Amino acid sequence: MLNFYDYWVIGGYYVLLFGLGWVYRRFGHDSSEYFRGGGQMTWWLVGASAFMSSFSAWTFTGAAGLAYQQGLIVLVIYLGNSLAFLINWAWLAALCRQMRTVVVMEAVRARLGRVNEQFFTWLTLPLQIIGSAITLYALAIFCSPVFGFELKAGILICGLAVVFVSAVGGSWAVATSDFLQALVLMSITVVTAAYSLVAVGGPSGLIEKLPATHWDMTASSAKEFGICWVLATLIQQVCSQNNLLGAASRYLSARHGKEARKAALLGAGLFAVGTVFWFIPPWVARAQGLNMAELFPTLAQPEEGAYVAMAHLYLPAGLMGLMITGMISSATSSMDHGLNRNSGIFVRSFYLPILRPGAGEKELVLIGRLTTVIFGMVVIALALMFSSWKNVGVLKLMLNVGVMLGIPSAVPMAWCLIVRRAPDWAAWSTVVLGLLMSCFISLAPTWGWMRDMCDFLHMNGVLGEMELRRYAWTAFANFFVGSIWYLAVTAFCGNRLSARRQEEVDAFFATMHRPLSESETGSEADVAQQSLRIGRTALLWGGFIALLLLIPNNWVGRLAILFCASFVAGVGAIIVASGQKSLRLSGTRSVDCLRQSPCSAVVTPSSKR
Repeated sequence: MLNFYDYWVIGGYYVLLFGLGWVYRRFGHDSSEYFRGGGQMTWWLVGASAFMSSFSAWTFTGAAGLAYQQGLIVLVIYLGNSLAFLINWAWLAALCRQMRTVVVMEAVRARLGRVNEQFFTWLTLPLQIIGSAITLYALAIFCSPVFGFELKAGILICGLAVVFVSAVGGSWAVATSDFLQALVLMSITVVTAAYSLVAVGGPSGLIEKLPATHWDMTASSAKEFGICWVLATLIQQVCSQNNLLGAASRYLSARHGKEARKAALLGAGLFAVGTVFWFIPPWVARAQGLNMAELFPTLAQPEEGAYVAMAHLYLPAGLMGLMITGMISSATSSMDHGLNRNSGIFVRSFYLPILRPGAGEKELVLIGRLTTVIFGMVVIALALMFSSWKNVGVLKLMLNVGVMLGIPSAVPMAWCLIVRRAPDWAAWSTVVLGLLMSCFISLAPTWGWMRDMCDFLHMNGVLGEMELRRYAWTAFANFFVGSIWYLAVTAFCGNRLSARRQEEVDAFFATMHRPLSESETGSEADVAQQSLRIGRTALLWGGFIALLLLIPNNWVGRLAILFCASFVAGVGAIIVASGQKSLRLSGTRSVDCLRQSPCSAVVTPSSKR
């Protein structure tokens, strides 16, 4: 399916990816730098990284399969993401940065105590590992038919590459690669959508040929979908990204609260714009009547290859390889972000306070690298296990894990930022209740005594409805029952914290609402150097893409290549110009500062909170 030029592009991408990991290995002087960039990252870097880590290759496999089968309902997932980022911007982004912790579990300790810190540490680690494994599985589904190798080989190759970059480069390599990958992804998906629209006869051709049922935003003609599915998905997307665990991990690396809010707004915009283009190719595939089962007979869910099919049919030489790098980047960004986050939680919330309270920063960074490798191997093993499951699609895996395991942990983490009076045990007990609800809804339809009871009460259809709409039932039950439980515990058992814990809770909220001082945000010169470094890398990658103009393509193909190269290099040029300007201005301010008054001491990355 690929030609020589496509392999050349993919090879260049991997050289860039490994190069980033190697270059940024020297930026992990301490655990703060290694796990969150020392809290020095600019808004566009944080926003692009948050955007890329919020979706993965399953967008172009599982979600593309849903678009192919059901139409516009797939937009609900991604517009829900955009809405979640908007709420981040309006409410949580600045507050999360102002928590002044290195990893999110340290904020959990301050707000909910040490018991909850350990509880959520050992709850979150498996959840993140499972999510990363699903991401890797989705990438392998995409790559295997393209490269022509077995699914398991794809999992091993892609997984090992991500583990290397995450372990060696830390948060700086992760964030920088996310930013560069976002540039490539946005440009190539625009080109793929344009080619697909031309193939179907433009927007009017798509409207005419796409089945009428595909224009129903709720897909009400399909039994498992409908308005309940839409509402459940919106709850899952918004709830999972607007809580102490989901939001704080994104914005702790930003320079200050204002930059964190800008990052959230950027993420909302990228999702809103990207959604317009991402699903045009699978819709066109359905409009043209492409038979996915014939094209991808080895896939458990052949419709998940719809995006690959369109790219293969219409993209010119070289751009197919660039599109593959975009798909790989969408998966690696989610997986490497998860690995870096997990290793940070393990090191800062278990290894340091429990196993080695006196550990130095070099030891913490070393353990962080080793933990990243170990977690990466577990992720690869789980992805291999998923690949052996038949008749289980990526979309179903991702959504079910989100409502069965994600919502129970998200509910108390959201309410604890709103309600101050709840006792600490309200958080972990809400999670336990949610997990029990998930198990009950999944298993109840299989219990004979439950069926007999429903027959006796003349409620024969309840179990069937529960089994058919398990996703929606689980989301509603976990969200509403969990919220009622947390608030009820607050109402009846509130104000029972010890004096010491009450002081800690009050200090947590006071810190969270206090803007960072100049000494906590780093110098403008550091930010300028960051912009120059990343901008020049984008220019280099844009120049590499421009070399594809030498490939023998028609003028339309070369115009598409020129667009991608110009987009990546153009953004890089803007960032470099901004960095140079900031460097000049920061130099002037430094001189003025020296003349007028003694400046504050230089804050090293390790001391920034």
